[in-house]
Amino acid sequence: MRNQLMEKLKVSKKRLGTKFQTLFANFLKPRSKSPMKEPKMNLEKPLSMAYQLIGNKITRFIPLFKDLDQTLQKSGLRINFKAYVSLTIFASLLFTLPIAIVTPLLLFFVLKVSLGSALLFGFGGALFTWALSIIGFYLYPVYCADKHKRELDGELPFTTGYMAILASAGVSPEKIFHSISTLNVPLAASTEAKEVIKNISLFGLDVISALEKTSGRTPSEKFRDIIEGMISTIHTGGNLGAFLRGKFKTAMKLKRLSLKKYSDNLSVLSEIYVALLLTGPLLLVIMVSVMSLMGSGGLGILSPDFLLSLLTYLAIPVCAVIFLIILDSTSPKW
Repeated sequence: MRNQLMEKLKVSKKRLGTKFQTLFANFLKPRSKSPMKEPKMNLEKPLSMAYQLIGNKITRFIPLFKDLDQTLQKSGLRINFKAYVSLTIFASLLFTLPIAIVTPLLLFFVLKVSLGSALLFGFGGALFTWALSIIGFYLYPVYCADKHKRELDGELPFTTGYMAILASAGVSPEKIFHSISTLNVPLAASTEAKEVIKNISLFGLDVISALEKTSGRTPSEKFRDIIEGMISTIHTGGNLGAFLRGKFKTAMKLKRLSLKKYSDNLSVLSEIYVALLLTGPLLLVIMVSVMSLMGSGGLGILSPDFLLSLLTYLAIPVCAVIFLIILDSTSPKW
């Protein structure tokens, strides 16, 4: 009688887990219209070309990018470290040479700037482009890793809740991660779960070794804490379902606190936006226009019209893009 009761309880838990998965997928539908992953920058062909051209000549530059290897692993880009360094150096040179050639010619022949000033501006523009391209390629994996971290942290209550239901129903850790990796609408944790399943199925690791390897490369400290807790629970033979239920409750409390903190930060960002991108440019335009009427609106060799064009077509769009990046990096996904 007791065995039959336990069997019925397990069946009911499995049915509850199936219903939770269906409800979970329906809840995620507005986020993505298809089960496809979010497209990332396609770097396969440029990486191959850059590595073939200068891959053997960049050994001396590798120590300068020593922190980038770990960041690439956490970003989920699946790019070879040496190939990415080759692409960084090759692309920076490719961007710099046209600026170094075109800028002096444009200033000298079109804007009638003196030859010395044109060459100086060309050198400065080329140096700025080179530095900007290096920084951009260096920060792209950092941005991807940070984005993946925020997605993992934002979806942590749903991920732990789903794992807790499966663990309470008696599902093994391997099958829990297999279920997460095969969701119709993938979570951010689906990428980590696929790594666990790949290490188990393809490389023959046991579940603890696979979890330890995933724990070392995940960018989210909260998700790493859950994985390490699962490893300890499996080692000691504890109740995995109870552990995950406790993590689910903690994650929900932290989620409420993060949403409250975001609402406070959003009011500060709105004030900064009004000051920098609305009021500030308007005051600068008025100032340059009034000084132009008084005959002193230029800045050295730069005319008032050129300053207004620079402000309108370069400064304001660049500041707007930077503000959007800051807003995206601070906003929760859920």
